[in-house]
Amino acid sequence: MPLAATSSQCPAAGAGVRTLLAAITRHYDELVAHVRQHIGRRGGDRSEAHDVVHDVCVELIETPPRGEIRVPLAFLREVASRRAIDRYRVDRGRRAWVESAAELPEVADDTPYGRDPALLCASREYLRVLVCAIENLPPSCRDVFVMHKIHEFRQAEVAAHLGISLKTVEKHLRIGMARCRQALDEAFADTLDAAA
Repeated sequence: MPLAATSSQCPAAGAGVRTLLAAITRHYDELVAHVRQHIGRRGGDRSEAHDVVHDVCVELIETPPRGEIRVPLAFLREVASRRAIDRYRVDRGRRAWVESAAELPEVADDTPYGRDPALLCASREYLRVLVCAIENLPPSCRDVFVMHKIHEFRQAEVAAHLGISLKTVEKHLRIGMARCRQALDEAFADTLDAAA
């Protein structure tokens, strides 16, 4: 299996990492079944179990655990369960965002100006550009941006929910706002030039 070859080709990897990679190799199917069961209990997509176990393997190679691992299989099950939970939370947040974007009203303004076909078309294009800009944000930045700007979480709540600092939340919001402004500027540059 490729994992065994990887651990033997990497002499710098410690004995602990080689032991864990050997455990993944021996218990791969069991770990995948464990993750499938774990994901299934939370209503997630069980087909991602292989990806979760792969992510655990990559994580072990990139960031070997410190200290001695006495029961490798138990350690791997715990790490795989945590990765499955992380992936489920991210996917759930994305689905919620997509569903909330689908529920946006066709017309945001019920005044006579809101019924103007040209304005309605421009508003839809404006919204499309914003949705595209938000979808193209890096995942952590997008999560922060959507939680704060769409779901109206306070910055402190976003930080606590995602386990990041308030400064990181502020940084992600600045990046998100800048990318949205840039996308709007690029999309409507011709319109702004004609109006000036």
